[in-house]
Amino acid sequence: MKLKKIKAPDAIVLIFILLIIISILTYIIPAGQYDRYIDNAIGREMVNPESYHSVENTPISLWNLLMSVPKGLDQAASIINFLFIIGGAFGILQSTGALDAFINKCVKKLQGRERLVIPFFLIFWALGGSILGNFEECLAFIPMQIMLCLALGFDSIVGLALGLCGVCVGYMGAIMNAFTIGIAQQIAGLPIYSGMGFRLIVWSVMLIAAIVYIWNYAGKIKKDPTKSLMYYEDLNSKFREQQIEDINFQRRHKLVLFIFLIGIIIIIFGVIKYGFYITEMGAVFVGLSVIMGLVGGLKLNGTVEAFIKGCHNLLYACMCVGFARALTIVMTDGKMLDVIVHSATYLLNGLPNLIKAPSMFIVQSIINILIPSGSGQAVVTMPIMVPIADVIGITRQTAVLAFQMGDGITNLFTPTSASLMAGLAIAGISWGKWMKWFGKLFLIWIIIGIIACMIATGINYGPF
Repeated sequence: MKLKKIKAPDAIVLIFILLIIISILTYIIPAGQYDRYIDNAIGREMVNPESYHSVENTPISLWNLLMSVPKGLDQAASIINFLFIIGGAFGILQSTGALDAFINKCVKKLQGRERLVIPFFLIFWALGGSILGNFEECLAFIPMQIMLCLALGFDSIVGLALGLCGVCVGYMGAIMNAFTIGIAQQIAGLPIYSGMGFRLIVWSVMLIAAIVYIWNYAGKIKKDPTKSLMYYEDLNSKFREQQIEDINFQRRHKLVLFIFLIGIIIIIFGVIKYGFYITEMGAVFVGLSVIMGLVGGLKLNGTVEAFIKGCHNLLYACMCVGFARALTIVMTDGKMLDVIVHSATYLLNGLPNLIKAPSMFIVQSIINILIPSGSGQAVVTMPIMVPIADVIGITRQTAVLAFQMGDGITNLFTPTSASLMAGLAIAGISWGKWMKWFGKLFLIWIIIGIIACMIATGINYGPF
């Protein structure tokens, strides 16, 4: 008798199962919390590491569990709005025919050298993540990357990984990421962006591992498409259906893409010069949408129709973001986050010197599952990790290194990561299939992180 193949749960189903489990745990795990205060020097709420104390349990009722979903959608409104807008913008770009024409031209130019797109996109996003703090921004390019990869003979996993793995490397390396390394070093009292040379080495090794891993996978499915984990799904993919076999790259298409490029340059300049984030980037995409639609010959009504169609394509992704945020709400309202942070950091005491930093890295990775925000995790864990580092005899810079790698590495693993769940939803890839593909690279990155922490301990990575 044949056993039925177990199908991986839908992303929203998986998140809702986790919501139920966490809600039940709020009745079982004794509650506790740290006191918070405002540090005027950096203008952020901080945790007093000596203040942990027991508090009355606040179990999550069925009503509060249900309420967490609309609350999550409300708190994630900026990301959801951004996703809708970039979905609409790409809907317009697609409707003008410019994207199809560009991809068709790329396919011809890259004949026999298709895998060169892998280092190009990975390096681009790894630099963006490590210097500019890009993460959600890569979601805007996932449709184009998947369309290009399918046309080149790869699959949707490669298209998604080019963006997500790139920005993840950027966060793990965090050369000059103001949202993670900047805040963490401020809290630790370290010179801002100090220790950059060692982080650059970590960034490079993580990047090379990703390039080799994706390069080999892409080459395997290029030779035999049935080796793809998404073979059957990609046969009827909406991204494949949208591709046009042969289309001339007309002057109108070039002008539309030029306008799109100008918009991206404006966003990059705005991020560097004026601190643009999701709302400002969304505003640029709104302007781009109007101009691209009119220049592309869609007229006003056609532009609106294409925009709405593009928004519809990202509806599921937006719901995933809201549900993922609901997980954080349930853990916070149930007073579980501080309990887990306290318990995890307590385990670090008494460990041998060589494994103290790697253990701190593993602890930070676990905490990142619960607090997927890099800056949010920094202000919760670094005030605790810094005195622990002082007591157990490792440098503060090593503690920051453990934080930055732990913050980045589980972003592509945990269902609490809104960016991951949105990316999977855009690509139409289940969390189970993603983990089946990503699992080996995840372990490789873990090993690299552990070795980096050991080396940092051995060299007294500093200045202190």
